[in-house]
Amino acid sequence: MSETTVEQGTSRTTGDTHTLHWVLRLPHPVAAVWAAVATPEGLPGWLAAADVFEPRLGGAVSLRWLNQEDAAAAVHSGHLTAWDPEVVAEYTIDLHGRCRFHLEPAGAAGATLRFTNELTGDDAFRRDCLAGWHDHFEFLVDALDGRPKDWSTWNLDRWRELRETYA
Repeated sequence: MSETTVEQGTSRTTGDTHTLHWVLRLPHPVAAVWAAVATPEGLPGWLAAADVFEPRLGGAVSLRWLNQEDAAAAVHSGHLTAWDPEVVAEYTIDLHGRCRFHLEPAGAAGATLRFTNELTGDDAFRRDCLAGWHDHFEFLVDALDGRPKDWSTWNLDRWRELRETYA
């Protein structure tokens, strides 16, 4: 089991716009974290299948959540709104708004991932997303440790537990 702990995310709200933020200190090199958060091969191990992924500024992206039974509700599309290989990958997609992954080297072989999600919605949606991203970041830690998420085992139990902590 990994020694990496996903700490609580934070949020700031202005009107109905919420900015969610996490800082993850990962014992993996930037290249490995980049492969997980910014490639169609890495994303399914912790977040979603990348049915469309054009790795360039303005490129199309279509993510299909693998924990969603309703196929129509599972797909969210948009564009890459920032792209600097091994530094910044930012997707702006319907439902989840702007999702920015910023990587920095940390120590001899580690990486710091700074994640920001800017979205609109009510406070319940904000808490849902805080719990959801936290849950997915736990999956990311496992995927980086060689244990990608087996989506057939996914259930809402951990999400519900996290949702209570973000009340």
